[in-house]
Amino acid sequence: MSRIVLRACVTAAAVTVTVGLIDIPASAAGAVVTGPLSMAASCSQSYLPLPDPACTPGAKNPDVTQSTIGSTICVSGWTATIRPSTTYTNGLKKQGIIDYGYSDTSMSDYEEDHLLPLELGGAPKDPRNLWPEPHSGSPNSYSKDSVENAVKKAVCAHQVTLSAAQTAMLNNWTTAKSVLGIG
Repeated sequence: MSRIVLRACVTAAAVTVTVGLIDIPASAAGAVVTGPLSMAASCSQSYLPLPDPACTPGAKNPDVTQSTIGSTICVSGWTATIRPSTTYTNGLKKQGIIDYGYSDTSMSDYEEDHLLPLELGGAPKDPRNLWPEPHSGSPNSYSKDSVENAVKKAVCAHQVTLSAAQTAMLNNWTTAKSVLGIG
């Protein structure tokens, strides 16, 4: 048996419940759950440009630590070796658009983004680390990309620790550079 995490937040009577782990056959590991097991949920847009922390708290890749950055995130092209396929992320994006209640349901208007970026040790396929980030608004998905690059550069130059960078990104990517003193 394998375990997957369903990203689903249900808001009722001001109580938010996050659906957790379920056991599935190993043959289904990595599959996007749809149909009866998938439940439409309500994630708040009030945190934008950040995701709702109850629905998308972020998750770390255990293979990326301060002692492994020289063989993982600081190696050019490394993220391409762990990036999930669009077949996988598109299912999450479609459900996330519903979960977040976006009125614009065009998949092309969102990036299924890692809250904690792959280049800073974010978990590649964990639904707790993925959400449909809008391309519109300011700041937006494009703004976040430049922050990710600057923070990764600082980590690889040993200007900041991986842990500090991860904390800053998970707390609020829009202030990460100034919090880390690299802005």
